[in-house]
Amino acid sequence: MDESIRSALAQSGVIDITTTGKRTGRPRRIEIVYHVIAGRIYISGIPRAGRRRSWLANLEANPEFTFHLKRGVTADLPATARVITDETERRAVLPDIARAWNRTDIEAMVAQSPLIEVTVEEPGL
Repeated sequence: MDESIRSALAQSGVIDITTTGKRTGRPRRIEIVYHVIAGRIYISGIPRAGRRRSWLANLEANPEFTFHLKRGVTADLPATARVITDETERRAVLPDIARAWNRTDIEAMVAQSPLIEVTVEEPGL
């Protein structure tokens, strides 16, 4: 993997992700923020009770997606999502994301925020 890509993946930032639609099978691209915590990449969102976010439902149905770096370094990287539902793991990760967003509603985030861990694959493998 190119050193500029490795460097970009080592810091949090704004990206796009392209998932496969759960119902349609079509590509769905959205802008989202990723966070690097203890060397691991996570994607989350603000707490919201009620219906599940489409991007999360898509990743639950098909965890393979494209991680698009777009600020400074541009690259379309194959990736895999692991949806995190375990409360203990959520409590370990979400406080760092809450701090990045200046949020204090950790309990709401643990209960309602989407949370995935991203594994970025080496391009071409």
